[in-house]
Amino acid sequence: MTMIRGRAPLRLGLAGGGTDVSPYCDDFGGRILNATIDKYAYAYVEEIPDGVEFTSPDRECSGRADTYEVDSLLDEFSLHVAVYQRMMKEFNSGEHLPLRLSTQVDAPPGSGLGSSSTLVVAMVSAMCELLHVSLSQYDTARLAWEVERVDLGLAGGWQDQYAATFGGFNYMESRPGGRVIVNPLRVRREVSSELEASLLLYFGGVSRKSAEVIAEQQRKVVDRDAEALEGTHALRLEAEVMKDRLLTGDIPGFAQSLYNGWAAKKKLATKVTNPAIEQAYAVAEAHGMIAGKVSGAGGGGFMMLIVDPERRLEVLRSLERECGGTVATCHFTEHGAEAWRVPRPAAS
Repeated sequence: MTMIRGRAPLRLGLAGGGTDVSPYCDDFGGRILNATIDKYAYAYVEEIPDGVEFTSPDRECSGRADTYEVDSLLDEFSLHVAVYQRMMKEFNSGEHLPLRLSTQVDAPPGSGLGSSSTLVVAMVSAMCELLHVSLSQYDTARLAWEVERVDLGLAGGWQDQYAATFGGFNYMESRPGGRVIVNPLRVRREVSSELEASLLLYFGGVSRKSAEVIAEQQRKVVDRDAEALEGTHALRLEAEVMKDRLLTGDIPGFAQSLYNGWAAKKKLATKVTNPAIEQAYAVAEAHGMIAGKVSGAGGGGFMMLIVDPERRLEVLRSLERECGGTVATCHFTEHGAEAWRVPRPAAS
């Protein structure tokens, strides 16, 4: 018996977040700058004699159903069900294989690190390995996007699926017809090291529902709300500006770009920020933060903070003391989604 393991890295949205959401990206074209970090979504798959089993230890839930009755698990495992059904239909001639699929993620749902989409990418990668299917990175990311946005009808953009699949620092552009182009960036090691030394992730302990933020953002684009469009256009431009500053090693300019992006982001929807976020921002700023923003749609989840490296502990301790929550460091990763086989030890 062989176990399949798959994993995909979570990402930090550096600039342009929100321009990858329809209808804005359809009308104007999205521009995104992001980077993957050493936090992952994992998927473990193995064949079993009968039925389908889904487990999620980090969410403390599990479920089992007959192979052709997996819809009964939609309430707790909508992503798992959608991936399973799509993979069986598209790559196994519609035959439903009995299997066990277990998943876990290094960040909670609603973290703003793209955890749900990254989990889909990890599951697709593991299922491809099980079914001996070879997909390109673009096809993997597109399939994961379709599972969420088309099959399940979940609101959101496309950056998370492409970041998780490709890994590393990437500048992404969308073209008419939904085509996405990923431009990997060659960031000098000393630049990424300085960013790592300056970076903190603050989690206030309250995960937000990104769908509500995204829905308001979409309505404002449809209604051609002047302030929201101005903010989204600014975010789109900032992705290009930050990319140039990153490639030239201009860390102060990078921080200024992050600051500008957060100011523009708050114009997109009323729920992007809240008093708790603003308090944490003020505390961090008073103790050595240079610039910061919420990673993801907004409203909660992780805040990405660029701080004076020599005052990083001061910022960390001040946030935990005055705002609660947790503060963590992270490192950037170069590799995207992957899957591999692990032989099960023989029974004694």
